[in-house]
Amino acid sequence: MALLDWIAPESGLRVEGAGVVLRPPRASDYAEWRELRAVSRGFLQPWEPTWPADDLGRAAYRRRLTAYARDREAGAAYPFFVLRAGDEAITGGITLSNVRRGVAQMGSVGYWCGRPHARAGLTLAAVKALADFSFRTLGLHRLEAACIPDNVPSRRLLSRAGFAEEGYAKAYLKINGVWRDHVLFGLTSPLRGPEGPDEGVSV
Repeated sequence: MALLDWIAPESGLRVEGAGVVLRPPRASDYAEWRELRAVSRGFLQPWEPTWPADDLGRAAYRRRLTAYARDREAGAAYPFFVLRAGDEAITGGITLSNVRRGVAQMGSVGYWCGRPHARAGLTLAAVKALADFSFRTLGLHRLEAACIPDNVPSRRLLSRAGFAEEGYAKAYLKINGVWRDHVLFGLTSPLRGPEGPDEGVSV
């Protein structure tokens, strides 16, 4: 079960899962984040948008934090770093984005894992923890995710996290400089009945 704790103002949320902790990125995370992204560039690039030339620079990281804070304040997105519970080392990132309220009550899930931590089950735990946070704390009704068809590990991960394969979108996102088809996945809250979603909780 995901837990929401209010701690230091800089870090804001804290969500706990099976062997992982999710918390918003901090300015003090820059060096560790940069090292992990740099060593994982070849591992991640085939599945991500093209990295800008200054992507790993400190100024670009500050811009990320500013955008993250703005989106979180608006309730539009909740970005987290995935930390290993034992030592709280950064292992990757996960974001709940495109949060829609009203009759939709839904959001989109995206994630990345550093190469040294791949196949360790940490991203799966993070997706499950984020889903629980989305349903129990934010009061959302539905989550969506998408991945490139030949990204077999990601497809397996989403299935193991309870997502159902729902469709196929042509030229869905521009990945590594090319418009790529994506397989679409969805997950609905186990806390909701046919009468519809409750009001969401603001955090």
